[in-house]
Amino acid sequence: MSTIPRELTRYYRLLRRHGINDSHSGNASARDAEHLWITPTGACADDLQSWQLIRCPLTGGACARASADLALHRAVYQFNPKAQAVLHAHGSYAVALTLTGRDYVPADLEGGLYFPRVPVIDMAYDEYFEQSPERVGKALSEFPIAIVRGHGMYAWGDDLDQAYKWICSLELSASVRYHALCAGTRSAIEDGA
Repeated sequence: MSTIPRELTRYYRLLRRHGINDSHSGNASARDAEHLWITPTGACADDLQSWQLIRCPLTGGACARASADLALHRAVYQFNPKAQAVLHAHGSYAVALTLTGRDYVPADLEGGLYFPRVPVIDMAYDEYFEQSPERVGKALSEFPIAIVRGHGMYAWGDDLDQAYKWICSLELSASVRYHALCAGTRSAIEDGA
């Protein structure tokens, strides 16, 4: 068996271990030639096993038990042929600080070096599954990471480690901004609130 399922399971669990996802949130995929491996719908990161991952064709067709975000993952790979991995996480700081729908601009040095601007995609929640594949796919053809307002972050990478880095870096940047607002060292006016 390919090492991809083992690595995909490991990174999905790391998102949970570090509090970026709850027990059953987010999803993850990795490209494998003309296929992708993806987490199953409703997967519990605490006990997910690599044999539970689903292998699907990249270009369509039904794929039983695959994540409900399968179409979105396929779109990212279609819009961005360099993408080899896609991670989706529900980081509470990044989600909370972008509920206005405005793009996220890091206040900290590292965040600004990694991504001077993170697009925030605003769509009606009841249109998420219809609109998200194209809108997130297009955003990730231009940026390493994007946020769907009120939902979570999507990041692509040359490999799982790079996608994981973008997710963790954005959540840390948002945490720094949140704590600066609470400490009064940064004002809501500076943040455009």
